[in-house]
Amino acid sequence: MDRIMRANSTAVRGRMAGRRRRKPLARAGRRRITRAMRILFVTSTRIGDAVLTSGLLHHLVTAHPGAAVTVACGPPAAPLFEAVPGLERLIVMDKKPCASHWFRLWAQAAGRYWDKIVDLRGSPVTALVPHGWRRSWQSVRTPEHRVVQLSRLVGLDTPAAPFLYLHPRHTEASAKLVPGGSPVLALGPTANWRGKEWPIDRFIELCRRLTGPEGALAGARIAVIGAANERAAAAALLDAFRGPGLIDLMDTELMTAYACLRRARVYIGNDSGLMHMAAASGTPTLGLFGPSPDIHYAPYGPACAVVRTLESYAELMPPGFDVNITHTLMGNLTIDTVEGAARALIARTATRAGPVAS
Repeated sequence: MDRIMRANSTAVRGRMAGRRRRKPLARAGRRRITRAMRILFVTSTRIGDAVLTSGLLHHLVTAHPGAAVTVACGPPAAPLFEAVPGLERLIVMDKKPCASHWFRLWAQAAGRYWDKIVDLRGSPVTALVPHGWRRSWQSVRTPEHRVVQLSRLVGLDTPAAPFLYLHPRHTEASAKLVPGGSPVLALGPTANWRGKEWPIDRFIELCRRLTGPEGALAGARIAVIGAANERAAAAALLDAFRGPGLIDLMDTELMTAYACLRRARVYIGNDSGLMHMAAASGTPTLGLFGPSPDIHYAPYGPACAVVRTLESYAELMPPGFDVNITHTLMGNLTIDTVEGAARALIARTATRAGPVAS
């Protein structure tokens, strides 16, 4: 009996050892199931602020090819992100009473795990969804450009310059709106607040000087860009140059306008979303500043420059300032000053030869 039991025990151990030996072979033949990395990118409502964050998204997309990207932003900024590679969802956050738009974001994000979250609105909502790596914006007061501050948030030593993606249809449309020919002087004469708008009559005189026979862009065409609801503010400028040399882009689709900016020789405009789009396009950009801090919001890039009022931002916007004013605060920024800055920028970027390749 003992011999039988020992024999059976040996046989069982042999079978178990065989099973243990075969297990790795079974694992080796089994397909491993994987999924794409999921990235949630929460950014601004305003166009300009969203453009300044776009370099971070470009960094994430480049660093993680094939990632499934979800972008959440306000309605004005949404078109900026429609062509992002790997875009899975674009959540448009319409502002709702009692901040219920944030609950809607949570409801759409809570049902999945996010490998990376970048929340540039600093909302606690994104901390309440399943996630791994997460970075959330908190306001800082360092005297640096916003792009530098944002890049530091995600641990980048080299600032992530704004970068926007285009659908081919926008590039094709821009080639029809801004065909090849003489150089194009692009202008952004409007802003989201009257106080930031340089007087329209000065834009007119500046154009005459720059595009006249002795100008830095002699014979250039003039493109006027803005939203459809800003046409009245730009009417005098449009009327002053009505004719074959005028390119009216006042009610052009946002990303088609961006593609048109890429075809300009230089852009001059008030501190606005369009100014930041022009800088992101690589077009030489001159920003006109007064009641906004250019140290944070200057157009970003090597082909950019700023000219501002004699008064600093702090002098123009003291504590308790009434923002409901109906007049410009850019009055002492002279035509001579802007023309000089424009000529210097045009000379510095002389190698830029015209419309970019499609």
